[in-house]
Amino acid sequence: MTDIVRVRFAPSPTGFLHIGGARTALFNMLFARQHSGVFILRIEDTDTTRSTDEYIEAIIEGMKWLGLSWDEGPFRQTARFDIYRDYADRLVREGKAYYCYCSAEELEARRQEATAQGRPIMYDGRCRELREPVPGIAPAVRFRMPRDGSTVVNDMIKGVVEFDNDQLDDLIILRSDGTPTYNLTVVVDDVDMKITHVIRGDDHLNNTPKQIQLYKALGYEIPAFAHLPMILGADKARLSKRHGATSVTAYADMGYLPDALINYLVRLGWSYGDQEVFTREELIRYFSFEHVGKAAAVFNPEKLLWLNSQYIINSPAEDLAALVIPFLVRENIIGKDEAVDRAWLARAVVTLQERAKTLIELAASLRYYFHDPASYDEKAAAKFLNDKNLALLTELHESLSGLGDYSTAGIEAVFTALIEKHTIKLGAIAQPVRVALTGGTVSPGIYEVIEIIGREATLRRLGRAIDTIRGTNPA
Repeated sequence: MTDIVRVRFAPSPTGFLHIGGARTALFNMLFARQHSGVFILRIEDTDTTRSTDEYIEAIIEGMKWLGLSWDEGPFRQTARFDIYRDYADRLVREGKAYYCYCSAEELEARRQEATAQGRPIMYDGRCRELREPVPGIAPAVRFRMPRDGSTVVNDMIKGVVEFDNDQLDDLIILRSDGTPTYNLTVVVDDVDMKITHVIRGDDHLNNTPKQIQLYKALGYEIPAFAHLPMILGADKARLSKRHGATSVTAYADMGYLPDALINYLVRLGWSYGDQEVFTREELIRYFSFEHVGKAAAVFNPEKLLWLNSQYIINSPAEDLAALVIPFLVRENIIGKDEAVDRAWLARAVVTLQERAKTLIELAASLRYYFHDPASYDEKAAAKFLNDKNLALLTELHESLSGLGDYSTAGIEAVFTALIEKHTIKLGAIAQPVRVALTGGTVSPGIYEVIEIIGREATLRRLGRAIDTIRGTNPA
């Protein structure tokens, strides 16, 4: 085995990239980067009835979106079937595996009988000592598991875990149709790819003693193992769709930032003092299995949403402007091929990013910067777009139309002059203007809003509000 750390993430493409899988990939990548090692992506697609190219592409895109960059791969197991068969044949030749001629119907009948009698559901070994083939039957290949002693897993997270060998089944490593099974393909791939550390979910722990025996039978060094605690829902059941979104793709679609999701996932089962928010460089520097807990972690969507809002608040506006554009398209705020002034959009984003928890919310709140309000909030219009404010709005319209310095400072000066002239507070003029420009009573600072919306649109919207009050253009 190589002295260079080599790890792998090996998803089965029977669905989208799951939150749990993403965390496993993240821990593998962090460990590899910390040790200047190699991170491999391997697609375990031997389940040909459920694996699809669509899911493979979705897994790859999900990893790219999260920034989980791999060094080798992606490799596909379906391209390596001949290699697995060669290893199975070798084990048969060496007496470490044997042909099994039991049919699926026979095996099921024995399982039911064992269940009825309260016996362990294990293969009874009736083909284990066969010396001659059974004519007319295509056999499967079973691995000859040791019957006595124990298999010890020295796990980097769970510590020493011991399994009695008499409880380990003679597992099928090659089906009767010649297709390999999971435990064989995993061991062969890890051997061929020189994997030094197997980092995966603890739902695979029961497979580990079987795989260790396969390593021994093949004469290869056993890698180090680290089995990560499961991720549970709030009800302490395994995380599933009933707990909400479980795929990385879903969180991307809901407007989460990849760095926020990465930060949240790494804290599911790992800690570094009391620190909650980490840069990627800090994660690589601080990560260790000594600080990965043994207990299952509970997924909290509310905490993730809060963390996402913190990342939005602290992200450069230019970055958010680029990220929000697809959501502006999706919300029909801009056209698919519509050009947007990124610098202008960044200025608009600055005024709203502290209020948005997701990119969807940010996109929705940007609507009035792009479009005149389709209608006014009924209560807001009744309170602020009335005869009492008609003269103020009209005077403001005239002042802004002739304003030479159309900047935040220049706009503020116009408001200050109106406030002093009429001896009113800012809210007395700001709220009617806010309704006129945005359709409601909540927005960022009115001076910034007016500047970003621009002179032409501002005057148009003020004119419409004035006409509404006069009754010539009812809203």
